[in-house]
Amino acid sequence: MFDADKFIEEAVASVKEKTKGKAIIACSGGVDSSVSAVIAGRAVGDRLLAVFVDTGLMRKGEVEEVEAMFRDTGINFKAVDASKEYFEALKGVTEPEHKRKVIGEKFIRIFEREAKEFGAKYLVQGTIAPDWIESGDGVRDTIKSHHNVGGLPKDMDMTLVEPLRDLYKDEVRQVARKLGIKSSERQPFPGPGLAVRCLAEVTPENIAVVREACFIVEDEIRKAAEAEKMKLPWQYFAVLLPARSVGVQGDRRAYGRTIAVRAVESIDGMTAAHSDIPLSVLNSISQRITSRMKDEVNRVVYDITDKPPATIEWE
Repeated sequence: MFDADKFIEEAVASVKEKTKGKAIIACSGGVDSSVSAVIAGRAVGDRLLAVFVDTGLMRKGEVEEVEAMFRDTGINFKAVDASKEYFEALKGVTEPEHKRKVIGEKFIRIFEREAKEFGAKYLVQGTIAPDWIESGDGVRDTIKSHHNVGGLPKDMDMTLVEPLRDLYKDEVRQVARKLGIKSSERQPFPGPGLAVRCLAEVTPENIAVVREACFIVEDEIRKAAEAEKMKLPWQYFAVLLPARSVGVQGDRRAYGRTIAVRAVESIDGMTAAHSDIPLSVLNSISQRITSRMKDEVNRVVYDITDKPPATIEWE
């Protein structure tokens, strides 16, 4: 039986022992990094700086939401706009593993820069068990390289501290509830952001399309759950596919993009079953996406594949 109180006590002591100077922590606003930030904050106090990197690959309103969240924690906090750097680094990149490697290296280089300015030698991360399990290690096959594990450059000039490394998502949520963290029930969001929900070149234009589609999917599903039309899934989002198809707008031919809707039930993210979304909700999502983005999207499909054989994210 997992004991969240005991884990918090031991994790704080461990971080305190491992961290002998200043540290920075990569904060996305998700439950993993938020829990790590609070634990590290208790361990090292003012020697910790929480850094949120705006990669340009975040969801709608996420930058403002994360900034507001950390204003209430008392932890030193800094937001860095690196969107131009990321789009430049990802220019022409379409292969999923290549994307993750590029994002992982850029992620570390930015944190090395911020650590040098702050005088930190330690990087705290919210890495959890599924991250390193799926990233592979020579014994296990690489399912996908998580940017905070398989995407890390070998010449990284910081010492990693990962207080949640052996926990699964359900255990992290238990810890978050004990710590009173607002994002304890927040649905998972991949470290590489919308880049892995854009099955094409990562451009500002493509990301704008998938960002709006993700916002609509999340909004419609939340409203349906609040109206008791369905259970709120464990994770739910949109994916921009690289294929175009023929459609019709009024009386003229259209050749538009395709959005896939994904929603799953899970406990720890290691396995998942697709959610049974009512047809009325799927219809609302489809109509809203195709009317809001009629010049871009003319087809919406729903992914009913479990994990395995699929993963939750498409890339």
